Amino acid sequence: MAQLVKKDDDRDEEAEYSPFIGIEKGAVLQEARVFNDPQLDSRRCSQVITKLLYLLNQGETFTKVEATEVFFAVTKLFQSRDIGLRRMVYLMIKELSPSADEVIIVTSSLMKDMNSKTDMYRANAIRVLCRITDGTLLTQIERYLKQAIVDKNPVVASAALVSGIHLLQTNPEIVKRWSNEVQEAVQSRAALVQFHALALLHQIRQNDRLAVSKLVTSLTRGTVRSPLAQCLLIRYTSQVIRESGVNNQSGDRPFYDYLEGCLRHKAEMVIFEAARAITELSGVTSRELTPAITVLQLFLSSSKPVLRFAAVRTLNKVAMTHPMAVTNCNIDMESLISDQNRSIATLAITTLLKTGNESSVDRLMKQITNFMSDIADEFKIVVVEAIRSLCLKFPLKYRSLMNFLSNILREEGGFEYKKAIVDSIVILISDIPDAKESGLLHLCEFIEDCEFTYLSTQILHFLGIEGPKTSDPSKYIRYIYNRVILENATVRASAVSTLAKFGAMVDSLKPRIFILLRRCLFDGDDEVRDRATLYLSTLGGDGSVVETDEDVKEFLFGSLDVPLVNLETSLKNYIQEPSEEPFDINSVPKEVKSQPLTEKKAPGKKPTGLSAPPTGPTSTVDAYEKLLSSIPEFSSFGKLFKSSAPVELTEAETEYAVNAVKHIFDSHVVFQYNCTNTIPEILLENVSVVVDASEAAEFSELASKPLRSLPYDSPGQTFVAFEKPEGVPAVGKFSNVLRFISKEVDPSTGEADEDGVEDEYQLEDLEVVSADYVLKVGVSNFKNAWESMGPDCERVDEYGLGPRESLAEAVSTVINLLGLQPCEGTEAVPSNSRSHTCLLSGVFIGNAKVLVRLSFGIDGPKEVAMKLAVRSEDESVSDAIHEIVASG
Repeated sequence: MAQLVKKDDDRDEEAEYSPFIGIEKGAVLQEARVFNDPQLDSRRCSQVITKLLYLLNQGETFTKVEATEVFFAVTKLFQSRDIGLRRMVYLMIKELSPSADEVIIVTSSLMKDMNSKTDMYRANAIRVLCRITDGTLLTQIERYLKQAIVDKNPVVASAALVSGIHLLQTNPEIVKRWSNEVQEAVQSRAALVQFHALALLHQIRQNDRLAVSKLVTSLTRGTVRSPLAQCLLIRYTSQVIRESGVNNQSGDRPFYDYLEGCLRHKAEMVIFEAARAITELSGVTSRELTPAITVLQLFLSSSKPVLRFAAVRTLNKVAMTHPMAVTNCNIDMESLISDQNRSIATLAITTLLKTGNESSVDRLMKQITNFMSDIADEFKIVVVEAIRSLCLKFPLKYRSLMNFLSNILREEGGFEYKKAIVDSIVILISDIPDAKESGLLHLCEFIEDCEFTYLSTQILHFLGIEGPKTSDPSKYIRYIYNRVILENATVRASAVSTLAKFGAMVDSLKPRIFILLRRCLFDGDDEVRDRATLYLSTLGGDGSVVETDEDVKEFLFGSLDVPLVNLETSLKNYIQEPSEEPFDINSVPKEVKSQPLTEKKAPGKKPTGLSAPPTGPTSTVDAYEKLLSSIPEFSSFGKLFKSSAPVELTEAETEYAVNAVKHIFDSHVVFQYNCTNTIPEILLENVSVVVDASEAAEFSELASKPLRSLPYDSPGQTFVAFEKPEGVPAVGKFSNVLRFISKEVDPSTGEADEDGVEDEYQLEDLEVVSADYVLKVGVSNFKNAWESMGPDCERVDEYGLGPRESLAEAVSTVINLLGLQPCEGTEAVPSNSRSHTCLLSGVFIGNAKVLVRLSFGIDGPKEVAMKLAVRSEDESVSDAIHEIVASG
């Protein structure tokens, strides 16, 4: 609408300008008075409406009075017979969205237009009426809408069908009554009518799988002529195929023949939609892929950029799961590397990197080198990731690929691009031992001129781990110490830590490392000085060459098994409350809690956490521990191991809101019931929860703490404690009944009656499960942690998990069952993956670290098998993890 117009005043510098520059709402509203003129100027009125629509679409808000005035003025324009102005009036009414009492003013005019002999009036009137009407008026005009759906004019029929799609969201029952008319419209010869009718018919039946299947079955027999409708039908067919799966007896896929037939359609959009649908089938075979790949290969040489892009993007996705099926297209894709469209060229290169063989790697590298300078960083990152995958696929080619990565690392680029290259080199060093030394040298050269502090510190950290293990660790010292001299304080501190790691691992380098560390004692930054002092003291800075203690190596190389937030909080508390006892890191809570102490409630409920939310950075675990230790009945239970997230025991909007938190101790469990009274006229007294533990045989009730009073909208807590076998992950189900004395409150005085009525309220059951005895604690490097744990307490077994919808569902189920922390993003399962490895870590009750490696596989009938390997500091914990899976 707001097209850019060119001025011809100066041909040398033609300026583009918008006709709407500088317009103001007040001035336009003044101009709108032209709508009230006795002699209407249609052209002038259309221009004013255009300006009003521009303001509305730019986010300008009209007050209620302004909107009403404009609306009533616009309604007067119905007396004009100018067709162009009438269209603008329809748009204006639709955009203003008048209120219910204002709609009545234009309803009669719109209904008159809906039955007009002018088709343009009819179509637009239907669209506007359906946009502004409510359910009551809809029943009055339903008959006209049904007639419009089967109207001979395709514009009118399409308008009615599109309106039906919108109305289905607000008045589904009325629209569902139009099924017969919509079914008739699906047979229309008009392309858009058939397209809109099919979309509406599917939405009407979408919750009935059998009805959708029947619809697809009837339409795939050749009654759909419109290419747009055909594309929709292909999508609905794919949905039915996904839900029905493969025929186990014949091995055939229902409707596959229809999709294959669409590959021979005369419309390119239908051919592509069918090809893409085939490539996205779950568990698609090479035989099924072949016809789709063939037509996509033809599209690669098309003169239309959009077809080339669509084909190469689809082939790029196929190459992730079926690289061999795409190799026939490699020659065509190599010609696309020089395509003018850089998006097409990038996708072609990354696809070739996934499908190319070992002999073609060097040729591809030459082509990519010329190409990289012409594309943006976001495309370069895609290429780098593809090169990383190729190197892992062909490890013998690491030299040429590593050289390529190091060359582009020296070129100009943003942070994300450089980070992707560094990450790739780090992964190649970790996975290809022969690439370690050359890769580390490339990284050392990069940090000599690296402008990104984050990357410098990450590389220095990695260098500290891998550098001492090389054949000549001394050659890296120069690069590291240069950072101490030339860089900012953050990088200098990281470099000091790296030097200390070399000193700890390579005894022959210790004297040289001590000299460098002593120089750091005079650094201008306190962090650098503190680190140098700490490491000199830890390593024995007297200059003697002795073997470094295992404790020192664990301090330097071991992962911190407590969250930094919790450590910071505990240190602050230690400083605020001076003590002669040294700080004990084992006292730091290991559980990560992001939820604040005032639990999140369902809408309409008030917070029902602890009555006094903590101030400052105190963590949830600390606050719960302080609360429980302040109650005499529970003070002797020892250290709190874990507190669960709140479990809702009542539905939303009920008289009483109750949720429960499970506090796990070594030999006790305490249930904290957070209660809120939502009735203003009632006061609750002597509030307690009666717990039936008949389905929890290993638990015996020990003590309870009732709540004396629970006024309206004032959260309170009541507690029940149970004893259980020490260190055992006992499980069970507990039924709960809320008991109290209910007293009426006088609204005028706020005082409660002296006499009350004993009452009770049934709550949902509460379960203690195995995951309650496990803390989610991540590890920074799973591989190192796994190797350092050793195989002594390892337990390995295989389990059948039965049929599952997908591998992702099986992985999620096991993670939830064990309650451990997924590591390194392994909880994410790639689509169409047939196998997956998931890494988990945590702390079991009794403060025993536990690491789990899960290997999943899924076969044709979706039967999932799992191999479970557990390592722990205690073999009984490894056995316990297996028991949880076996019984789960």
